[in-house]
Amino acid sequence: MTRSKIVKKLDKVFSLYIRNRYSKNGKAECFTCGKIDDVSRLHAGHFMSRKHYATRWDDVNVQVQCPKCNLFGQGEQYIFGLNLDIKYGKGTAEQLQQKARNTVKLSNDDLNELIHKYSTI
Repeated sequence: MTRSKIVKKLDKVFSLYIRNRYSKNGKAECFTCGKIDDVSRLHAGHFMSRKHYATRWDDVNVQVQCPKCNLFGQGEQYIFGLNLDIKYGKGTAEQLQQKARNTVKLSNDDLNELIHKYSTI
């Protein structure tokens, strides 16, 4: 399998994990606005952009978001950061910003391990 296909598969598995981890009866709450919807209509929204491999599959950096917040609200990053600090402790958003600046080189084996991890949780 090519690297791009492995990354795509990991993105899909991780998105399902994020959207289902706090779901109840197939529904979950948007991390930034509180809207409750079916997990199939929700997104795995990133506080720090997916372009940063150091935080792309970080389960604190990625939370459930509704399409309005994630797409049309450009992720509502300010509110997202405030809510991260409330949920995980003061300074969490800043720590994720610093972590995202790190260069991370993941091997195909590393990516496959993450696929296994998030598909079996």
